[in-house]
Amino acid sequence: MPDKATFATIAILISATSFLPYIWSTFRGKVRPHVLSWSIWGLTTTIVFLAQRSAGAGVGAWPVGLSAAMAFLIAIIAYIKRGEIRITPTDWLFFVLALGALPLWYVTDNPLWAVLLVTAVDILGFGPTIRKAYHQPHTESVLFFSLIALRNVFALLALEYYSFTTALFPATIGTMALIVTATVISQRPAGARFS
Repeated sequence: MPDKATFATIAILISATSFLPYIWSTFRGKVRPHVLSWSIWGLTTTIVFLAQRSAGAGVGAWPVGLSAAMAFLIAIIAYIKRGEIRITPTDWLFFVLALGALPLWYVTDNPLWAVLLVTAVDILGFGPTIRKAYHQPHTESVLFFSLIALRNVFALLALEYYSFTTALFPATIGTMALIVTATVISQRPAGARFS
């Protein structure tokens, strides 16, 4: 059985394999990430990384930390390249809920509550992307979100300590990535479903 560091390394390599082409596709204008979703994900993923570290996740937290950095980078590139910057009232609702939930972690001073709160916020952060994937399925990458789901399997395997605090976020984000993938596939014409 591989050790935890091996699983963490695999998760990090999958992250790099998924993020780098996504970033390149964003530069080329083939993929148009939603700026607000990626900003929310960067912020909440950073908080989960810190909460996981404080709860003993060990090397299993490092794939989450890398994802936080990549999410902020994608948000910046999406803004610069004028990705999906059209923000609907529903998108603003997701953003306001995200910002409103974050101070609650400070009040609770508990990693479990932090992970519960930011996982809920991250789910809300998927709202604009799922809406966009439904209406504009050609602007999202099936490969990227499939790899994110797979990455989270290895992030779970890499955890040095299993608890609700350490496992909830990667399990939930993997599931949400599968939902985006399924949305894109179901909305694309049959010949272009898996590109």
